Amino acid sequence: MSILISILIILAVLFCIYLFLIHPNTRKMEVIDAFKKKKYFAHRGLYDNAGDAPENSLKAFQKAVDHGYGMEMDVQLSKDGIPVVFHDFVLSRVARNADNEPVPGKVCDYTLAQLQSFHLMDSTEKIPTFAQFLELLHGQQPVIVELKIENSDKQLAVCPKADDLLSRYQGLYCIESFNPRGVKWYKEHRPEVMRGQLSSMFTKTNEDRKKYWFIYLLAQNLMMNFLTAPDFIAYDALYWQNASRRICHKLFGNTAVAWTIRSQQQLEERRKDFDIFIFEHFEADQTK
Repeated sequence: MSILISILIILAVLFCIYLFLIHPNTRKMEVIDAFKKKKYFAHRGLYDNAGDAPENSLKAFQKAVDHGYGMEMDVQLSKDGIPVVFHDFVLSRVARNADNEPVPGKVCDYTLAQLQSFHLMDSTEKIPTFAQFLELLHGQQPVIVELKIENSDKQLAVCPKADDLLSRYQGLYCIESFNPRGVKWYKEHRPEVMRGQLSSMFTKTNEDRKKYWFIYLLAQNLMMNFLTAPDFIAYDALYWQNASRRICHKLFGNTAVAWTIRSQQQLEERRKDFDIFIFEHFEADQTK
């Protein structure tokens, strides 16, 4: 009996430690309520990569504004340290050169002038700067800003550089990042800004999952929340059943954001599990 009691005590202690590690921020903020009310956010704008408004283009963002959606977009730094709007770290999937060929290398390998000489997919749209995006948006709709950070300290500089622009911006915004260091930067330097932790089942999805399995295990189970205190968790909707995500939402009352919803049917299936929906490839029904 004493052995059983000891085991139960150990399990209880471990569970308490687990709850401490995943505990998110539970503060009340008017901006959180505003984002919940908006509810639907167009992923990289209301884009069509086969048309004239490809992802993360000014035209795609304008379409999202025109349709009354909030939007989610991506920011990273050029070689000369300018915040630009682009999702992938590598350019080849979306960026094309003057010969309409995929551009090799990473965003951080090129200066702003070089980046803006490229066009997006088969359109005439260029890679916008973050400043150009904010000027276009002009407070018309709320925006979720994803800070793109790989692992270097140099890339972490996107936080203060993006924040320099955001601190002068008059519209509703929040930030999010897959990298806990970016979320932690906002906790330490701009705690009043709504911040979110992006996550997924990295041990299933990432190509280097065998090499970094332990870090990915911690990240996918939100066990660095004690360092970052996120105001919301943005989780891959395909893995909505993740226990840590559900505990953060149901037990702690943390705001739950779904990415990326790809049909109205999927949205309806996940409606009870999330508060905010980042969507693409369809127009979300805003009457529900």
